[in-house]
Amino acid sequence: TIVETGFGAGLNFLATWAAWREDARRSARLHFVSCELHPFTGEDLALIHAAWPGFAALATELRAQWPVLAPGLHRLNLDAGRVTLTLFLGDAAEGLARIDARADAFYLDGFAPAKNPALWSERIFHLLAGLAAPGATLATWSVAGEVREGLRRAGFATEKAPGFGTKWQMLRGRLAREPHARSTPQADSGGRHALVIGAGIAGCTVAERLAERGWAVELIDRAPAPASGASGNLAGVLRPLPSLDDNRMSRLTRAGSLYAWRRIHQLQARGLALHADDCGVLHLGRDTAQEVKMRAVVERLALPTDHLRFVGVDEAAELAGCAVANGGWWFAGSGWVQPPSLCAASLEAAGARLRTHFGQTVARLGHDGSAWHALGPDDSTIASAPVVILAPGTGIAGFEQVSLPVVSARGQVSHLPANAGSAPRVVVCRGGYVSPAFDGLRCAGATFAVDDFDPGLRPQDHVENLQRLEAMLPGFGAGLGVGFDPTRLDGRVGFRPASPDRLPMIGALPDPAALADAGSPARSLDEVQRRPGLYALSGYGARGLVWSALAAELLASKLEGDPSPLERDLAEAIDPARFALRPATRTAVRE
Repeated sequence: TIVETGFGAGLNFLATWAAWREDARRSARLHFVSCELHPFTGEDLALIHAAWPGFAALATELRAQWPVLAPGLHRLNLDAGRVTLTLFLGDAAEGLARIDARADAFYLDGFAPAKNPALWSERIFHLLAGLAAPGATLATWSVAGEVREGLRRAGFATEKAPGFGTKWQMLRGRLAREPHARSTPQADSGGRHALVIGAGIAGCTVAERLAERGWAVELIDRAPAPASGASGNLAGVLRPLPSLDDNRMSRLTRAGSLYAWRRIHQLQARGLALHADDCGVLHLGRDTAQEVKMRAVVERLALPTDHLRFVGVDEAAELAGCAVANGGWWFAGSGWVQPPSLCAASLEAAGARLRTHFGQTVARLGHDGSAWHALGPDDSTIASAPVVILAPGTGIAGFEQVSLPVVSARGQVSHLPANAGSAPRVVVCRGGYVSPAFDGLRCAGATFAVDDFDPGLRPQDHVENLQRLEAMLPGFGAGLGVGFDPTRLDGRVGFRPASPDRLPMIGALPDPAALADAGSPARSLDEVQRRPGLYALSGYGARGLVWSALAAELLASKLEGDPSPLERDLAEAIDPARFALRPATRTAVRE
């Protein structure tokens, strides 16, 4: 794992990647973490990279994954998953304080200290020391006295060495003290063998992320096939949810959406039959007053226009191909995904490292001190592994080892007949959503009813979906025909696990017995005792497509001890243990 202070055009990264590939003694995986306050566009990178033909193939792959230039962390999976670039777009001091990684080496780069003192400050040096693994090394072209002294005070021993190019000297160093405790993410490799319970998008995506890292995965589901529960809808929306203050929900949905689309495009590029289209998403305002607020969000965030911009009602209608009620947000790079195809593609990508157990009900979990056992109703063992990941949707509440405030939210989607190419040509949202036509149908929905356990289709819910659709797209109902009977529509009902704060619950589960023994809520996440080898992917609510890919990458990274794909404060905000904290602390973690 290498951490760099300034990415620039990525030449250090490309040189490192190339050297790693040529090294017969190379590690199985290479992690490169870098910060950049003023990132180049993909077009500018192409111009710069043209001067380095030796890196042409690697540079092309990098640019193909180059992210939207939005602030925050971006995770790029390269070289068939063997190389991972974690790029923070923003100020390096902010990024290094939020990054969760254990660095074996540091590259210190940037303009000279006299021109860019912020990148060579004592704060930067101490942040680097906080990310250092035992014996971490560093290298930099700068031999300035203030650099050497600042590194010494941060705990690095340095020495001058022969330089390179026109440089007479360079500086190299090594951490000369014990690393900070926070600099060592703990792996829970468990022999690289895991049980995943639940074959919806949560379970299937984490199975794929673990299999790519070389894990053996046992996937168990009571249904005869994947995506048989809430992940079985014909189409779902994949887009972020911005806010004026760019709060944690805003940042998490942006990070989740951007990463999910990169993974979808990678799986599609492998020829997997994943049905998804980043045709664009229109999120309409309810009225003129909300349009004003939505425009203010766009102006405040100042995100790239290929990610988010405001459109008036006329342009919105042109994008949709039909009349719309209001203007609103236009997400050009977002769109719809068919969840069952995402599940199937993920399982196919997992390959031979995945073993499935469909039609098997896990009645309870047993633990013998070294392994977890998924036990059936007759107490027979379905599968065993040192690590178990619970992703059974609302069924997670049925396990005695789980003490999470999961609620069930019933959602009914209506299936409408639709001709190919008919309007709307993009996804349209406002209190609900409607998808473009796919295989002769379009989806409209969805209702959201907490603690409603009726599995049957209800005519009144179809009417509610159609009323919501008519409010978004005036006159749409007239196009369905005079004899159209909404009570005879087909559709689908799903039950989604939701959390009280609307954020997912990703990570190691608290030990209920330890919580009871403690007698009072914990003051920090570090104080919460966890069950060894027991993890959850839950609380996705109506945003399963938004959360699933990034949540799977986050959990797989935690299990491997890899750099996190999420900033530290965001990972804490979705930690399942947050509900075991004192109320005041819990609020501080979330907000």
